[in-house]
Amino acid sequence: MSVMRHQNTFKNEVFIKGTGLHTGREVNMRLKPAPRNTGIMFIRTDKGGAGIKAGVGSVADTTFATNLAFNGARVGTVEHLLSALAALNVDNLYIELDGPEVPIMDGSAFYFTQKILDAGIARQAERISCIRILKSIMVKEGPCQIAVVPYEGTKISCSVNYNHPLFEEQRFSLDITGINFIREIAPARTFGFLRDVRMLLSKGLAKGGSLDNAIVVGENGVLNKGELRFKNEFVRHKILDTVGDFSLLGRPIYGHIIANRAGHSLNIKLLRKILLFTDSWEIISAPLMMGLSHEHTVVHV
Repeated sequence: MSVMRHQNTFKNEVFIKGTGLHTGREVNMRLKPAPRNTGIMFIRTDKGGAGIKAGVGSVADTTFATNLAFNGARVGTVEHLLSALAALNVDNLYIELDGPEVPIMDGSAFYFTQKILDAGIARQAERISCIRILKSIMVKEGPCQIAVVPYEGTKISCSVNYNHPLFEEQRFSLDITGINFIREIAPARTFGFLRDVRMLLSKGLAKGGSLDNAIVVGENGVLNKGELRFKNEFVRHKILDTVGDFSLLGRPIYGHIIANRAGHSLNIKLLRKILLFTDSWEIISAPLMMGLSHEHTVVHV
């Protein structure tokens, strides 16, 4: 751990336009460099510039997405963008939106990772600290559980089982580095079951959903044209979501996250438990892990 990581922001501003998965509204989004120690800050330009910091304390609900709110302003479905930012070590950023939801794009984090790399990563004159897990912490609800245990690095192991005749239990485990994330996790799309679509619409959700931005599973298989991007794309997307949710700690986490049938709600419950159990972790300077920072894209500011 002799080489310590510095905080990072963008070298250049990025513009993204797309549709919200649940609201169905078109959103214009600008990602702008931010000073050191800012964190990730969402700014609703259509709400007078109201700011919402990406943190556990801002989580408003986890109904089929991770949604943040502060002082009456809200931003939904933040997990895919946060996942890409966290995996590529972007610590400080202003995210301006003129609507209530981050665009869903193709349902994965692939587009966001490409935009981040296009923008370039700017290294800042401040080191970043991380949360190093010393003792195991777990949250369990029925057959669903998630835990974090000591580990030198950041690793996520996940399993899912949806009791579908064509999709047996899926398991995947990966050390989370920038390169691994881009290759193995970022392309994995969000998914849902045709049997649940009517229920989602009745709740005012999935208004922007389509076969272009989500995998839809019917009784006889996937309704989307073409093959899945990975044979186990579902569990890989769960890891993608987990990376995004855990970024809400505000610091990188060094530990092994082990999840079984977990989702946004259980993820956030574990984050809150971690913050309460202060004897189970320590704050240290974050080590620079191989493949994380994409040095060919980094400038110093």
